[in-house]
Amino acid sequence: MKKYIKEAVEFLQSRGFGKPEVGIILGTGLGKIIDEVTIEAEMSYNHIPNFPTATVEFHKGKLIYGELAGKKVVLMQGRFHVYEGYSLTDVTFPVRVMKELGISKLLVSNASGAINLNFKKGEIMLIDDHINLQGGSPLAFKGVEKLGERFVDLSAPYDAKMNASLEEIASKNNINLHKGVYASVVGPQLETRAEYRYLKIIGADAVGMSTVPEIIVANHLNLPVIALSVLTDECDPDNLKPVDIADIIAHAGTAEPQMITLFTELIKTL
Repeated sequence: MKKYIKEAVEFLQSRGFGKPEVGIILGTGLGKIIDEVTIEAEMSYNHIPNFPTATVEFHKGKLIYGELAGKKVVLMQGRFHVYEGYSLTDVTFPVRVMKELGISKLLVSNASGAINLNFKKGEIMLIDDHINLQGGSPLAFKGVEKLGERFVDLSAPYDAKMNASLEEIASKNNINLHKGVYASVVGPQLETRAEYRYLKIIGADAVGMSTVPEIIVANHLNLPVIALSVLTDECDPDNLKPVDIADIIAHAGTAEPQMITLFTELIKTL
């Protein structure tokens, strides 16, 4: 793993990737923040040694380096998922590469379904805690202790200081920012009515198919991390309608300006 990370980092550095301060992982329908970045270098995933390749049609597949809100940033325009056939170590490999490039903070976004029916489509949830239902761990491999502490504490996986800043930014900008628990499932199928009821019982406010593996690895690397979910559908088991991916993408796009405000204003404080 160390060898693979070193190869990827050296390749990126040779292609103009400098030392970023902040890493950003962009989820479904949340790519327009790129328009705010002064791009200095970019590279398709399939050209980076040892990187997986994004296979989801609405996920781009580029790593971008540049300046945003006065800070050097590296952005994943598109992420990887277990449902694409990748292992959890594949999914989280880019986090390790970004850390080795130099990031000291990680910001993550995703699109998710609202289990908490007080939350509505197009709103944003600040993830305060999570439930890992992906059936494994990105730390469960031989030699993990060479990269960090094997038994990572997750009593507070999301950085309290950055979360507090995000709540303050939301208040100042009249953004309705919920706070809650995110459950991460494998997918790619959407949940049944019974599964939505189960998720509510175990304490989830939102459900998606990503993010938690990256959060675990960020904690393994002692990398402060926050995550925001755009709520793109309402998961009411008593009034469940067939999923409409186009509608999900549309609601992610509606919330995107607020997400950009939250991320850019947070970066200014870091």
